[in-house]
Amino acid sequence: MSGFRICLFPAMPFFQVWHVEGPVSAPEAVLDWANKNSSTTIDPGGLVIFEFADNIAGRACFDISFSSQSTIHLALAYSESPKFAGHLPDATTDRQERDLPLYLPIKTEGITCVRPEFVRGAFKYLTLSIPKNAPKSGDIWSETDFPSPSEALDTHFNGLQKNLGLQEDSPDHRARRISISSLYVNCTAFPSNPYPRAYTGYFSSSSQLLNRIWYSGAYTLQLTTIDPAEGSSLVDYNRRVDHNHSPQGSWYSNFTIANGTAITTDGAKRDRMAYPGDMAIAVPGIAVSTYDMIAVRTALDSLFIRQYADGALPYAGPPMGYGGEFSDTYHLHTLLGVWNYILFTNDIPWLRSHWNAYLNAFEYSLAKVDLTGLFHVTSNNDWLRPGMTGHNLEATSIMYHVMQFTFRLADEIMNDPYAKIQFAKWKSISQRMERGIDILWCEEKGLYGDNIGRRGCGGSAEALPQDGNSWAVLSGIVTNSTRRREISTNLRNRWTKYGAPAAEFPNVISPFASSFELLAHCAAGNHDAAVELTELMWGYMLDGEGFTNSTCVEGYRIDGDIQYPAYWSSARNSHAHGWSTGPTMVLMTKILGITLETPLGRTWTVEPHLTRWLKNARGGFATGLGRFEVVLRSMKIEVFGRIEVLDLETPRGSRGTVVFGTTMSVEGGKAQFVRYLDDGMRVEKVAPGWMDEQLEVDDDGWQRPEVEERPVGVVDWEALEANYVKGP
Repeated sequence: MSGFRICLFPAMPFFQVWHVEGPVSAPEAVLDWANKNSSTTIDPGGLVIFEFADNIAGRACFDISFSSQSTIHLALAYSESPKFAGHLPDATTDRQERDLPLYLPIKTEGITCVRPEFVRGAFKYLTLSIPKNAPKSGDIWSETDFPSPSEALDTHFNGLQKNLGLQEDSPDHRARRISISSLYVNCTAFPSNPYPRAYTGYFSSSSQLLNRIWYSGAYTLQLTTIDPAEGSSLVDYNRRVDHNHSPQGSWYSNFTIANGTAITTDGAKRDRMAYPGDMAIAVPGIAVSTYDMIAVRTALDSLFIRQYADGALPYAGPPMGYGGEFSDTYHLHTLLGVWNYILFTNDIPWLRSHWNAYLNAFEYSLAKVDLTGLFHVTSNNDWLRPGMTGHNLEATSIMYHVMQFTFRLADEIMNDPYAKIQFAKWKSISQRMERGIDILWCEEKGLYGDNIGRRGCGGSAEALPQDGNSWAVLSGIVTNSTRRREISTNLRNRWTKYGAPAAEFPNVISPFASSFELLAHCAAGNHDAAVELTELMWGYMLDGEGFTNSTCVEGYRIDGDIQYPAYWSSARNSHAHGWSTGPTMVLMTKILGITLETPLGRTWTVEPHLTRWLKNARGGFATGLGRFEVVLRSMKIEVFGRIEVLDLETPRGSRGTVVFGTTMSVEGGKAQFVRYLDDGMRVEKVAPGWMDEQLEVDDDGWQRPEVEERPVGVVDWEALEANYVKGP
């Protein structure tokens, strides 16, 4: 079995029996890999659900020890959430509430795997069953003998007992009996590296919750990195290109979305496509965890290859891009993706080959900044939030951010004479934008409105958006530091028990928009709020009821329910979504404070912040230039009192700036700095390792703050129904 990679994870056991119904004997037998003489037997009407230690991905394989007739169909149903573990899978489709179960034909004893096109991109629960009535010969999709989705809601999860009854040991049942001695999952995610635990980055701190959150983000980004030939779970959308005849409710993952060996996508289960918005969060997270930049390049290529004649870039990679699909904001996110890719790789040959296409795309967006100084949006596509239209705050702020990086790409890296001629015009427009954004400021609310018109200040549908206000701060378009801090404070004041609400999208808590909010708090100098929100919201995503406890979910309802209000079916929510992994990047680049200023980190800035939530933190990552690592400790030394110690390692030959109470220029290599908290915050650079020789004593002065109690968000049920996004 060439290329077979069994999923193995730190948590043990690897999987366990979660629920059993009907005629199933010895369900735990498949857990004992060493004992080939034991097996789990399933008769018609029997069902067993296995729970894996983590959300995983791949092809399920079975070692069949007894099969009583030539072909028997074993029904498979997958779910990321325990809420949907049962006869029916959760959902990739947007056409019905749940996917159809997959019938796996068992023809012989020995190992049988699902075919490669039926890779399931993410699941923590695997249901095996044999329906009472056999499907037609050759069927792989069938609704035979299964209850409706409302009847099939997991009875174990809800504490109910739906007794299907034991089946008689009739000749027909014996003829369709299957015995399974072993169950395996061939992991297909993260094809770039045969050693998926070989991270190039790490994070560790005094908060075990933060540590789990960092790694859950890194792991999510591995699950969402796939073989491009195993892309797009949108069967109905694929039909526009591949003309498939797969029945409604079916699913597969064999649409080729790009050329290459690996690609980063939006979600592991769905949509398994390259979405630029998701990449805005995912790409820096990949860079500081696995450094799988080949997957990033493949995603960018899949977007630029479908660039339209007017310079616009597609809303997403294939199967989109064939029908004029477009989003103003996602177009801009593609350009940000270029900057992030070049920053971490210095792949100048790739940039040269795409430079004209980049400039055409940039000029296309620049023309939409009118005399108001605001970006005029012509497409309502964004991250499924409503109200993306007209002179919009979020689009204006992202455009401003893109302009700053375009200046640097053109001048410092490409040294482009044409672009330099345009600098004066570009600079004038960016200054106009800094002034123009004031049109949207709501003085009484201390936040910006969504756009000019009804969603602006005092409008009939006033919205003070989380995404737009966060982008206004992190992009630098808000130049007044007092206003930046005010926005940070007011965003924090809106938090509920389960996280930060997206005011622009009623009933939604969005880890995507909240990832930008984390960056905004840091840009405002409010790093305390960034760590606090990370623990509040991502901690709930790890430990809340119905989640995977291992990966980052696409979104959820304001009252904490796992439904993502963009979809009418709760089962469609993606529980491993790249756009939700903001803390993996933020903890590294804003809390440990490691920022690359030029490609590969030839120049850099380190500005760490322990915040009031941490006593110590350490971490680092590597680029092609070498390793960047920060160790930050708060301690008490007998002769010095309370101090903070910063240990730093950067590649030799690089140079940078350390901001640690004071600002210092530092050459690459190892360095150690001490900040004396009981001596006027004095900072001293000492010989590496010198402070480690001093006598540390208990620091009774540090205490972790109490977590603030917040109310549960209230669902607006009428708005919830209005905001459902139906299928194409």
